[in-house]
Amino acid sequence: MSRITTHVLDTARGRPAAGIAVSLALQTGDGWTELAAAPTDAGGRVANLLPAQVKNPTGTYRLRFAVETYFAGQGATPFYPYVEIVFQVRDSGDYHVPLLVSPFGYTTYRGS
Repeated sequence: MSRITTHVLDTARGRPAAGIAVSLALQTGDGWTELAAAPTDAGGRVANLLPAQVKNPTGTYRLRFAVETYFAGQGATPFYPYVEIVFQVRDSGDYHVPLLVSPFGYTTYRGS
């Protein structure tokens, strides 16, 4: 079974970003179909967003992170209200997509 996981680190505070709402959507035609949503845990992680009923995971996916609410809780006003990461799944492997975020910037990469 394939997995899509994420890990969010708050680079301004140097710690995991707990409680960020994360959603996973699959591109379908000209739009997106939301497949799952979950908050990051105390370690800043979401263990698996890909529903078990998805048997052929190939396609274009979007992870959306609601960072504005998170940073507001930290007393900061971020430049980006949310972060969207669009990526392609080409096989049935595991896909880990970390996000390093601060109120004024972010970076991502394909993790392992």
